[in-house]
Amino acid sequence: MSGSKSSRLAMLIFDTRRSLSFSAGEEWAKELAGGGYYFDKISKVAFDSQDEIVRSIGDGVNNYENVLILCPAQMEETLKSYISGLCGSQFDSVGIMRSQNVNAFMAFTDGVNRITSKDIISVLNSEYGESFARSYICFVGAPYNLINEVMGQAKKLCDENNSREILFNVAESYGDFRMEIVYSDVTPKMLVDRIIALVVGKLGDYVYALEDITLAAQLIRLLKLRRMKIGIAESFTGGGVGKRIVDIPGASEVYYEGLNTYSNTAKMLRLGVKEMTLKQCGAVSAEVAYQMAEGVLSTGNCEVSVSTTGIAGPASDNTSKPVGLAFIGVGVDGDIAVYKFNFTGDRKKVTETAINQALFLTYKRLK
Repeated sequence: MSGSKSSRLAMLIFDTRRSLSFSAGEEWAKELAGGGYYFDKISKVAFDSQDEIVRSIGDGVNNYENVLILCPAQMEETLKSYISGLCGSQFDSVGIMRSQNVNAFMAFTDGVNRITSKDIISVLNSEYGESFARSYICFVGAPYNLINEVMGQAKKLCDENNSREILFNVAESYGDFRMEIVYSDVTPKMLVDRIIALVVGKLGDYVYALEDITLAAQLIRLLKLRRMKIGIAESFTGGGVGKRIVDIPGASEVYYEGLNTYSNTAKMLRLGVKEMTLKQCGAVSAEVAYQMAEGVLSTGNCEVSVSTTGIAGPASDNTSKPVGLAFIGVGVDGDIAVYKFNFTGDRKKVTETAINQALFLTYKRLK
């Protein structure tokens, strides 16, 4: 391949089932990004639009060095025959065609694929003589303006050192962020270290890991290190905090119990929350969150407790308190702190964001 084209990688998706093709394309993009390769263009065309298919294939073959084609299995032979005729080369049994001007890869939006993302990455590494490494920074709750500011400074540092091969990929799940820094094996390690130090220095209070690890797994690791057990009392998160923990292998070493005390009666009977506190302050209050966390610790069987109470929506309770108001209590060796939040979004976003905050606050208290 000549390697003279300005754009490396395009994805062409041919499918009438739009939602399926979108998700299939996103998955391939994510997997190739893990190998350090990002698509310059992603094109989606209905497979019954013959003229548009011909045009998009021509654009891919003529303007890109590598083309990934996603299509229904029924289109395989037709597309392979057409592309092979254009490029003067043939696809192998896996679905890879290497010609003088373009590499083409074929995968399906339905059925079982013979080709994998590792096959494509292997071809690209061979083509460009590159291999990539990754560093990770995981953090919770950082404001978007701060993240954008940090990203701008990191990219400026790359430009100043003529290292445009360093790529940043930031993914978020309800306030839990995972920053992936992808760089080639020729990138100076000192520069990568400077970038990591810059990001961590700016995001410091929000960071929980410098590796690819989940928030719950990092918390469990710290609990094991401290030789502590945790108990959880949840109201509006409905057992979500506990589920995150027990989903991690080895959680039984540190997880003592989880109580889903949704009603006021359950809060009183199971956790010892005072009836007067509920009447005067309401179930969604700092006082109730404190007493819930205190009730877990009172058993003497765990050193760490977490409590959650809030209003997830879509409507508020019978008080004037707004949807999204939440209180999270974290107790460590009898010392209990309560944190107030005003989350935004629908019911799922409010509860999932609260779960992430509960795990993160517990990690911070232990750290």
